Amino acid sequence: MSPLSKRTQRIDSSGIRKVFDLARSLKDPVNLSIGQPDFDVPEIVKQAGIQAIQDGYNGYTPTQGLPQLREKMQAAVDAEYGHEDRQVFVSSGTSGGLVLAMQALVDPGDEVILFDPFFVMYEPLVQLVDGVPVLIDTYPDFKIDLSKVEAAITDKTKLVILNSPSNPTGYVPSKEEVHALGKLCLEKGIILISDEIYRKFDYDGKFISPATVNPKTLVIDGFSKSHAMTGWRLGMVHGPSEIISTMLKVQQYSFVCAPQPVQWAGMEAMDVDITPYVDRYRTKRDRIVEALSDKYEIVKPGGAFYVFPKAPWGTGSEFVAKAIENNLLIIPGNIFSEADTHFRISYAASDEIIGRGIEILLKIA
Repeated sequence: MSPLSKRTQRIDSSGIRKVFDLARSLKDPVNLSIGQPDFDVPEIVKQAGIQAIQDGYNGYTPTQGLPQLREKMQAAVDAEYGHEDRQVFVSSGTSGGLVLAMQALVDPGDEVILFDPFFVMYEPLVQLVDGVPVLIDTYPDFKIDLSKVEAAITDKTKLVILNSPSNPTGYVPSKEEVHALGKLCLEKGIILISDEIYRKFDYDGKFISPATVNPKTLVIDGFSKSHAMTGWRLGMVHGPSEIISTMLKVQQYSFVCAPQPVQWAGMEAMDVDITPYVDRYRTKRDRIVEALSDKYEIVKPGGAFYVFPKAPWGTGSEFVAKAIENNLLIIPGNIFSEADTHFRISYAASDEIIGRGIEILLKIA
């Protein structure tokens, strides 16, 4: 008998991590695989973290977060939504928020609706709490088809997870799609989780949170992508007080709290204008889409920093293998999907690396 729990045997290690491991074995690879900004943490944010450490702010904070940061977050959320019952807490990254949400909301056998392609973490997190992932196919345009959502709902449906802008597709649903989904979940009594980690990277002005029409929406956000603070593990969650208080109860016995120096830095980060970074990434998006559109089938992404083209021949995995033979690291689409037809490019890279990647992709198409 294996000493390992059955729930852990249902999931595999991330395929993205396997590509990262492969990257270490290649000499000077053209790396368009990693979803991490290529700019550095803003200097004022770094200095705030350093100052907090030097000033001795290195202990625990309350589980819900440093009061000064939480109050600043709460004020921003109240100004945006104006909901009577919407509370904020500080999580250990967006991933920590997702883990807490699954543990607080999903019982064994509960169904969780995901839009395929989906962020690689969603399906394993559902499985780790003995939930049942229910995938809704959004190919070829990645739009939300409300009739498919309605057809997927059963008496066991507990959650729907929306990620906008999307990883891996970069798709940003329209106001009509988001409003319709938000209202449907409210009507059916299904909790809607909105993963908004890429909300700042909205290039065409289409991003809208479902919380604007559905006050029961649980929103998960953070600083990893917007401020390049991926390793700092600073997130935020806001939603109905009943859900938030339960997530905090779980956080108390797991993550305990986000790192204190990082929370002081987060207060500075909230005041940083990241428009220059967003503008730079919009330019990167336009460059890569324009360069590849003649040879690749691409739905132009509205946000995040990914393009999700269809493989021009073979399966997505076969095409990625060919790319790796040519020293280009990209991610096969089946890491994010039941389908193996596409691949993910991350343009969170230098212009020089993007140029080399485009050259290889045009050669092997």
